[in-house]
Amino acid sequence: MINITRFQLWSALLACVFALLFAAPNVLPEKTAKSLPSYVPHQQFSLGLDLQGGAYLLLEAEMKSVEADALKTVRDALRKSLRDQRVRYEELRYVPRGVAFRAVDAAQIDAARTVSETVARDQDTGAGGVFGQRQRLYDVRVEGNAVTVRLTDAGLASLNQRVIEQAMEILRRRIDPEGTREVTIQRQGDTRVIVEVPGVSDTQEIRRRIGTTAKMTFHLPHPSILNPTETTQPPPGYTLMKGAASMGEQGWYLVQTEAELDGTHLTDAQQTFQDGMPIIQFRFDTTGARIFCRITQENLKKPFAIVLDNEVISAPVIQSAICGGSGIIQGRFTVESATRLALLLRAGALPAKFNVAEERTVGATLGADAIEAGIWASMLGVALVAFYMISAYGLFGAFAIVALTFNLIILAAIMSALGATLTLPGIAGIVLSLGMSVDANVLIYERMREEIRAGRTTLSAIDAGFRRAFTAIADSNITSIIAGLLLYLFGSGPVKGFGVTLAIGVGASFFTAIMLTRIQVVYWWRWRRPKQLPIVRNTAVAAGA
Repeated sequence: MINITRFQLWSALLACVFALLFAAPNVLPEKTAKSLPSYVPHQQFSLGLDLQGGAYLLLEAEMKSVEADALKTVRDALRKSLRDQRVRYEELRYVPRGVAFRAVDAAQIDAARTVSETVARDQDTGAGGVFGQRQRLYDVRVEGNAVTVRLTDAGLASLNQRVIEQAMEILRRRIDPEGTREVTIQRQGDTRVIVEVPGVSDTQEIRRRIGTTAKMTFHLPHPSILNPTETTQPPPGYTLMKGAASMGEQGWYLVQTEAELDGTHLTDAQQTFQDGMPIIQFRFDTTGARIFCRITQENLKKPFAIVLDNEVISAPVIQSAICGGSGIIQGRFTVESATRLALLLRAGALPAKFNVAEERTVGATLGADAIEAGIWASMLGVALVAFYMISAYGLFGAFAIVALTFNLIILAAIMSALGATLTLPGIAGIVLSLGMSVDANVLIYERMREEIRAGRTTLSAIDAGFRRAFTAIADSNITSIIAGLLLYLFGSGPVKGFGVTLAIGVGASFFTAIMLTRIQVVYWWRWRRPKQLPIVRNTAVAAGA
């Protein structure tokens, strides 16, 4: 432990230098840090909602509409499958949490059951049960000539979970498309989602992004009724839709109820310009491009309605086949509205409507007070630890304080490099790690005292102190790091911030105590060649008193 190779020495020094470089931007103003050259570390760790202020929203999903959409899919699949299999049926209708129909011919009841079970199986998502057992999301029951396909409890729970998980990802892409705001989005219960956006004082823009469905579909208009009015009765298979006045589309459109293509196949949407006017350019995936190509080939010189949230935003005439998988949307856009719509289309449609159940903002003043209180707490913690260590171990205590200082620097550097978010509980984790970081030094120094009392020389005591205390230090630090990682992985909100700073702080203390303190002690011994260690003199004085 007293033999420090050049590689170990220069590796430790380089680690400290890099830590200083990565931690330094945090003491600079934000504008100054961003103006630094790209080859110089300039990233700062972000402040959480409780430190810099921001918006907090509790959203609640309307799951009834999601259930209705799922049952509509089942009904449509049943109608198509029964027709394809030539099973005569009647009274195809909705029932609570299901779809039911009656087989006209009792001899076809087995065929009706088979069709219903196939549809139910196709709708299953394969949600795993206990030990990977497959759970049925839909149950088929036959009573006489009546067949019912009903959503099971497991199916309803799976549907809720799938919708919330999908909504969380879409909300993240809508609110933070660049991934720089450190937005926190987490589930609460079965139908609620918490959204926290640091640095935002006005929630109206967030509410607009959340409240807009942005569901885009493509429909073919009626071939002969070209100028319908509000009072036009749509024939079977067609729906009357209003033109979006904000996009310059006036009047009404009679379009097929079933969409030829929907926005789930969109892979990209960007605001651009054509003839100096803002437009939206979109691109489909492979499947969408193939469908789009077929539609445009089969409907040349016919209009094609682009529908957004049940309003026709554009109805261009297909001039030629479009098989490149891309297209444009024209309208009376401004740059801002086109950019916002492109963002919503990229993020995708929310699977359910979300209502704001609770909303509040955290002022920047409160966050500044929390930062100031955290700084004072950290400074007081360092001062108290320094006082104790120096009074108990003299010069060796000062070595421990130098290591403690670099522990803070390394902690700030790692958080900056990772882009971690510092929260108020995170500051508590830093203060706690300050006290824990000197535990390793205490173990080492106390072991040295025991070895000196046992008759060892100063050099032998130093070697035994670092070598024999290593196991205890490793055990305690590893368990603390594991605890911090578990808090980060399985905690939520502020608990994550506490776990991050605790794990990083304790991990950094392991390096500083074992390496930096050892370098200082060993090189001090080589320089002074003392016959007695400072910690032994303090002990002798205390014993004499």
